[in-house]
Amino acid sequence: MSVSTFRVESATPSVGYAKSGLSTLEWLAEPRHTSFTTTVPKEFVHRASIAEVMLTDWERLDEQHFTVSAQWPRLHGFFATLDGYHDPLLVAETIRQAGLLVAHTEFGVPLGHNFLMWDLSVDLETDQLRIGAAPASVDVRMACSNIRRRGKNLAGLHFDAVIHRDGRPAGTASATFTCASPAVYERLRAARIGTGAAPIPLTSPVAPQHVGRLSPVNVVLSPTPAPDCWQLRVDTRHPVLFDHPVDHVPGMVLLEAARQATIAFLGRDCLPVGITSEFTRYVELNAPCLIEVCALPPCARGRERVIVTGRQDGAVVFTSTVAVAPGTA
Repeated sequence: MSVSTFRVESATPSVGYAKSGLSTLEWLAEPRHTSFTTTVPKEFVHRASIAEVMLTDWERLDEQHFTVSAQWPRLHGFFATLDGYHDPLLVAETIRQAGLLVAHTEFGVPLGHNFLMWDLSVDLETDQLRIGAAPASVDVRMACSNIRRRGKNLAGLHFDAVIHRDGRPAGTASATFTCASPAVYERLRAARIGTGAAPIPLTSPVAPQHVGRLSPVNVVLSPTPAPDCWQLRVDTRHPVLFDHPVDHVPGMVLLEAARQATIAFLGRDCLPVGITSEFTRYVELNAPCLIEVCALPPCARGRERVIVTGRQDGAVVFTSTVAVAPGTA
């Protein structure tokens, strides 16, 4: 199925970036009106469940600048809340979906192509994560750069974003991804998925209360004998983390592992308002992945920080630097 299966019309921009004279940073900071009537097609954000689609609309300003609208629910079946705050990983999922949406609708990437996320970062304002009396109306203002093509097809891009909630700045984000056709992806992954090796058996979870969870179903860490080290717990039956069949561990599972490992390492519930992650390799389903945590010096804003490292077969597969909001313990 290609993107042309859907009838997609880009709205004519009400404020043209090229004509406005604004710098990129000023353009990103300019609040915009958002509308919420329905979600975007779930295929555009690689979700099987409509309930997991956070995005509601998008607008093209020019060939590099877009506004994506989203809504954050007051309560979600998986993304946790802490003392009345929206889950920061809900923001990360919004950014992931925004990149996919723009790639399909505005850069012409056919549905069925595969995406590899190389990095994803969010830096959030704590007060703007508070849960209000209604779902949060969100604008993600995206500026794309390093746009690379393979012939006429998009090969990948980077984007920076400013997030507004109800017209007020709520944080910044960025991400980099590459795209591959099914044929290219099959060649890329042939050595791993061609073996037919089954996923490793599901391991036992750590106690949910030690990683900020209420149910063991949502725990993605298993204990190991080593201090400050856990094994990634991969439950391919999880209805949100594994919304549809995949041949590797999704990036959102790794971000959740980083969050849970941070809580376990610090020994208390906390709100991770800054997450900077790099993904260097696919995390395979058929081999153990170890999650290690080390402390970092606090950042200038007084946020406590840790670095979380994932290792599989002795190689680093991802790292996440997690900054915790002061006073949320």
